[in-house]
Amino acid sequence: MSRADAAKLQDNIGTALTEKREFFRTAGEYREDGSYVVSRRGAESAGNAKVFESFEALRRLYDRLPREFTAEDVGRTGITGSRRHMLIRHFGEHPAFDCQITRRNPLTAERVGPTQTPPEAPAATR
Repeated sequence: MSRADAAKLQDNIGTALTEKREFFRTAGEYREDGSYVVSRRGAESAGNAKVFESFEALRRLYDRLPREFTAEDVGRTGITGSRRHMLIRHFGEHPAFDCQITRRNPLTAERVGPTQTPPEAPAATR
């Protein structure tokens, strides 16, 4: 591989790793350091964003929420202010989450796929 080809490949890999997707009201950005940022679409201030250590950390937050959830439920995880509403909207907009907004006041989302159930404990041996 030539040096020019290697440089081009490196640029393409960097772009793939640092992708920003915009949805209707929110955006999600994968950063080079592996973190994932949820922000209001088009907003520039840090007050309009929530940084997670990874997309998987955001997934774990979603998995801990009840089948139907509001900003109050998101707030129980330690997220405050308008970021709670922003996350509800992001869950409803991002295709990785089987969820939809069901009410605007109070802002409420509901999972549309099967509920997750914890794995069954192994049967006791006799």
